[in-house]
Amino acid sequence: MSVTIVGPEVEPRLDWIALTEALEAGHELPRAEVNDALLYRGRDTMLTRAAWIDGLGLAVKVATIFPGNSAKGLPALDGMVNLLSDADGLPEALLDFKLVTKWKTAGDSLLAARHLARPDARRILIVGAGTVARSMVAAYSAAFPGAEFTVWNRSPEGAQAFAAETGATVADDLETAVRGAEIIATATMTTEPVLRGDWLQPGTHLDLIGAYTPAMREVDDTCLQRARLFVDARSTTLHHIGELKIPLESGAIAEDDVIADFYDLPGGTFRRESDEEITICKNGGGAHLDLMTARYILGAAG
Repeated sequence: MSVTIVGPEVEPRLDWIALTEALEAGHELPRAEVNDALLYRGRDTMLTRAAWIDGLGLAVKVATIFPGNSAKGLPALDGMVNLLSDADGLPEALLDFKLVTKWKTAGDSLLAARHLARPDARRILIVGAGTVARSMVAAYSAAFPGAEFTVWNRSPEGAQAFAAETGATVADDLETAVRGAEIIATATMTTEPVLRGDWLQPGTHLDLIGAYTPAMREVDDTCLQRARLFVDARSTTLHHIGELKIPLESGAIAEDDVIADFYDLPGGTFRRESDEEITICKNGGGAHLDLMTARYILGAAG
């Protein structure tokens, strides 16, 4: 039995549009079975995320978070993705954790933007200046040729470094930047909303990426109430991530306000209906998306 090892050297063969097409095709298959598990040793953590899609296979993504590694010059976050055969369960490939995570996360939001943002959108605001934010510049550029990027970050030094690397313009004032944007991606680590719904202009699309725990939010209730709401997967977002969990519990929004997730793409309800409406998609990034992305990367690796 041979197992293929796939590392970051395959990245030049990958294509953002092809990935979104693979993700869309994956949602035409039977609904995924997913499961997450966490183990702890003091501050050290292991997260396993598993998914099984009939017709596509199985994936187990293992992430280790060892905060003390930074002092040793080692990565604090690392892991691997194990891809297994749908036919017989045998191991097929081990894929680089960071490669799969990068392309899964940005590809998730790009798929949403391809259906929810106006096709003529060009003014794109990135809120946050970390690794995910950098990936979104490359991803959006593939689907929105000629896009002009602006970045806002709590740390001006981080924004300047981001701008030097990507060619984006640095925004000094977040409200002004939001009012001038046609697509907004939030990729922060905040627990309190940084975007206000009163700032949003008609026709804007927001990809909410950063919040991933029950306590985290990036936008306020007014943002959610003014927008048509979408998620990548209801099962991994509504009652698990604070962005939606908190306003659902307070009554600010209702579950019926979430119009569709990616499993509704084949039925045509995951879409923008007018140039004037505001749309929001919450990126939850479940293990089934890791599986779809890993399968795409393995195929592209040849």
